[in-house]
Formats: sequence, C-alpha cells, structure tokens
Amino acid sequence: MLGRHLLGGPAKIGVGANRAAVAAAYFEKYGYVDPRSSTSYQRLRLNKVESHLNSEKVGAVILDDGMQHWSLHHDLEVVMVNGLVLWGCCHLLPLGPLREPLTALKRADVAVIHHADMVSEQGLKDAELMIREVKESLPIFYTRMTPLNFFEVSNINSKLPLGALCNAIILCVSAIGSANAFVNAIEKIGASFVDRLNFSDHHIFQARDVDLIRRRLEELEDKFGSKPVVVVTEKDYDRDAEILKGLYPFKVLVLCSALQFLSQKGCTEKGFKKLLEESLRKLKA
Repeated sequence: MLGRHLLGGPAKIGVGANRAAVAAAYFEKYGYVDPRSSTSYQRLRLNKVESHLNSEKVGAVILDDGMQHWSLHHDLEVVMVNGLVLWGCCHLLPLGPLREPLTALKRADVAVIHHADMVSEQGLKDAELMIREVKESLPIFYTRMTPLNFFEVSNINSKLPLGALCNAIILCVSAIGSANAFVNAIEKIGASFVDRLNFSDHHIFQARDVDLIRRRLEELEDKFGSKPVVVVTEKDYDRDAEILKGLYPFKVLVLCSALQFLSQKGCTEKGFKKLLEESLRKLKA
C-alpha cells in the first residue's frame, strides 16, 4: 500500500523481519547521507524536501514497530497508542498485548493517541494521565483516520464519494489490527445496515475465505432483498486485489482514508512537524 501511494517519490519501501538487515541492504544499494553534517541537514529540513527529491541516497530511516529493536540506535521514538484499546489489560505477552512494561514510555520522544475521535473525553484524560505518570514531559498528539472516498476493486482509477453507499447494505471485510475503527467509520456514512467479517491481522485471503464471504453476502441478500456491497480497507486490497474480484457479481469497494491530526490542548499537525524539525536540528548539533 505504501509503495502504491509513494510511487514516483523519493521514498523507498523495505520489507523484512530483520529491519536492520533491510536498511543495511538499502544503504549498500543507494548510499546514504549523514544528517549530522551541515550540508545534509539543510537538504533534509522538512520545509525544503524538494531539494532532496533528486537524490537516491537514504537520508532517514522510519521503522514500523521499531521501538522493540533495542540493538538499533534511535534518534526519535514515536509511540502510537490505539485509543480504542489503549494498553489492554496492561499485561505483557502472552497474558496481554504489551511487548514491554509501560515504563518503556520513558524512552519515547512523543506519543500519539490514535482513533482519538472514537474515545470519550474521560477516556482521553485517563490515557494522558497514565502516560504522564511514566513521563510527565512527553508531548502527546491526537489523531484519527478520516474516510475520503471509495474505489472499485475492478477499477483502481475509479473514485466514488462516501455518499455513494448511503442506505446500502454493507459487509465490512478486513484483516487488520483495529477492525472496530474501520467498521465504525462505515457505520457513520449512512448505510442502511452494516455487517462484518473479521480475519486475523495480516491474514492473506484464500479461496475458502472468498466462499465464506460469498455465503454471508447471499444471506444478506436473502434477508434484505437487495445486493449487499463489500467494503475492504486499502491494506486488504493491496495484499491481493485479484482474489477479491472473485466475489463478482457482488460489488467490492475499497475505503480510502487519511491520517488527520486533531487540534487538542494546543497539539496540532503543525506542532508535530515542528517537533520533527527540532529533532533534526539536534542531530546536527
């Protein structure tokens, strides 16, 4: 999905279980620039990204789920927190969802509470309190996923407004970590009825899954007397777009969304970008 969105730009997408090995391979292939040098710093400033577009060299590495890689040097630690579940039962694996105790937040440079629009005001206060108890000075930002539009699985260049599914019968199919947020977003667009089929995170759809989805669609069609529409996330689409086409003649749409910062307690997208720029400035020093 990232590769599709960032196609034609300067970003390179590396995939692999060993993040360090993947990054090292890219350094060897493309070379790199040292952000600590004054000339490189000027090229890497966030408001002067254009000057870096023509360079193939790697200037920064962003690791997904990188906090647990203790052996790697981290210049900036951004902790994303799912506001819908927060810390779960606060237990470590395998009893709970945490890979480290909450005291690991002491290493963080910034925290981002995601899906904040779906959390009560008291819930956000409780989350902030727990974070402040570990690291009082930690900057906290708030984000949401904003639905933009749909496109058809059979035509990636199509663009349908969210209102296209108003009063429709919808089956949400997903294999992501936070299916509730996805379904809640669909429920808000004015559908007549929303059903769901959740698969485990990162699940690769198989032929038997398509059969299961088709059976659920037929049940919905019998119940409501009209053809339901399948809605999937972009992540699910990019895992295997072809297998989803096997649901024809049922229509399959892909929901496009964008991360949006919520202005809360003086924390804004502009402030987040400023924090990143200040971090780059510290690297130079």
